Amino acid sequence: MSTGQQVRVWAPPVSGITEVLHARFTEHAYPMHTHGSWTLLVVDDGIVRYDLDRHEHGAFRQVVTLLPPGVAHNGSPATPGGFRKRVLYLDPEQLGDRLVGRAVDQPSFDDTALRRRIDLLHALVAAPGDEFAAEVQLAVVRDRLRAHLTRRTPQAPAVRDTRIARRLRELLDEHVVTGLTLRDAAEALHAHPTYLVRAFSTAYGLGPHQYVISRRVDLARQLLREGRPAVEVAVATGFYDQAHLSRHFKRILGYPPGRYSTVRRITGASGHP
Repeated sequence: MSTGQQVRVWAPPVSGITEVLHARFTEHAYPMHTHGSWTLLVVDDGIVRYDLDRHEHGAFRQVVTLLPPGVAHNGSPATPGGFRKRVLYLDPEQLGDRLVGRAVDQPSFDDTALRRRIDLLHALVAAPGDEFAAEVQLAVVRDRLRAHLTRRTPQAPAVRDTRIARRLRELLDEHVVTGLTLRDAAEALHAHPTYLVRAFSTAYGLGPHQYVISRRVDLARQLLREGRPAVEVAVATGFYDQAHLSRHFKRILGYPPGRYSTVRRITGASGHP
């Protein structure tokens, strides 16, 4: 690897995402090539100049770029310092073949809300244990991309379906520790993943992943009160590890799991149960 290049690439255990790339290039120029997946690109620094279907385009910080599968493109730095980018490679079926032509005609979107969603999705795919949250966020991102490509207003209307929301909550409760993918939930309930997310959020005021995390934190509190160590509690309640438990525990409750052991020592010393 030449000086000035930094690359991190991995395949996350998230259904719908085949690969993630975080990279900084100062000199590298991509030749004309194709991908078998949708390329969802955001640029954090610099500008990428690229050709798509014999038309010149630019990718920069203010826009989200979506390159369709099977269509040749290249890419090179358009600024002296090169560029820093993050890419999500999405399964072809995430957006389907019929939208390829639309993406060729309009490969970039000036959408601040979409950019924030993609930033969050990148953070989630990089955090072990947050795969379900990443699936939920991917469903939202996919729907917003589809709205742009079909020329709809990219808004997520509320879905009022208390029956499907209740069934999803029951399913999540059954798998609160073992976990459940959004795809599996959609197949079990015979509903589209995005529809499930909207119906649940409308009915209960929070997304399905937030619900699962809050249920796990509640279970963790119960086990911590019983005196079980945090590392054991994390595994027993479905978190990836102790750090994963601590992060969400503190985010929801405002204090770390270790506070419980402190309280237990204090109450034990005073003679109270």
